[in-house]
Amino acid sequence: MIALETVGSPMLWAGFTAFILILLALDLGVFHRKAREVSVKEALGWSALWVSLALAFNGLVWHWFGAQRGLEFLTGYIIEKALSVDNIFVFLVIFSSFAVPRALHHRVLFWGIVGALILRATFILLGAGLLQRFHWVIYLFGALLVVTGIKLFVQRGTEVHPERNPIYRLFKRYVPSVSGYRGARFVVKENGRRLATPLLLVVVVVEATDVVFAVDSIPAIFAVTTDPFIVYTSNIFAVLGLRALYFVLAGVMDRFHYLRVALAAVLCFVGVKMLIVDLYKVPVGVSLGVIATLLFGSVIASLLWPRTEPPSFRPQGVQALTVPARAAGASDPGTSHD
Repeated sequence: MIALETVGSPMLWAGFTAFILILLALDLGVFHRKAREVSVKEALGWSALWVSLALAFNGLVWHWFGAQRGLEFLTGYIIEKALSVDNIFVFLVIFSSFAVPRALHHRVLFWGIVGALILRATFILLGAGLLQRFHWVIYLFGALLVVTGIKLFVQRGTEVHPERNPIYRLFKRYVPSVSGYRGARFVVKENGRRLATPLLLVVVVVEATDVVFAVDSIPAIFAVTTDPFIVYTSNIFAVLGLRALYFVLAGVMDRFHYLRVALAAVLCFVGVKMLIVDLYKVPVGVSLGVIATLLFGSVIASLLWPRTEPPSFRPQGVQALTVPARAAGASDPGTSHD
């Protein structure tokens, strides 16, 4: 059994969660009330804001709880931020496969990330509980990360098929749906029946894929710290900035073709770190240095040795939804929206 020490009092947990909910309400209710395309310039501003908030919170953690907790938060944040780049690859495939209008990308990502925050909070609490009760779980987490890292390296050039996701198949089979987009609506009423639009299906697929990412990323942060509050806050700040990061990097992801190699190496490193924890505890500062070196080195290598052949990472069309998508705000005459 592992004794989990945490700096998070009930007041801190409640205060942090309330702060995040306020930020999300402002984001959707004030700054992005209407569906529209997000420019790279706007996305850069939002990305800088989220990173600044994370670093400011890191400074508070460092000041209140000491350098060790501060380094743990920063390392966990960088790990999650780096792994979230892999989400962007999959988001690109999903949006292309389902022909999602660009003006609706932000809306899908917003609700996808709201679901991800709930999912990850649940996973973190479950993971912390398992680690506290069963020491051997840390070896299971470590082995999972090593296997995932090797799989990511071996399959880094393979195609992604969202339509093969079992959640997609269940949705298509059991949820009555319309074939075309109805603006920013998730559900419409036609001929007296409530029907799901493709936009709801896209959110469901995004949520389903995040389950896989959460299984990888959360154990990776537990390799740095077992404090549930540090794991939770570093993870949440990284996920909150994912939307803005998507709009910044969506057009240039193919240039950083060595990044997935670095992500695979990061997963293997933190996995091995967990596997040898009873033999040698790698200092947090060393972990931070190794991870930063791998990521920075992959970016430099990608720029020095650019890809010479077309990328094999190609989105595959989903035949059931390759009908002409309606423009944002369009609807059929006589169709009521919910």
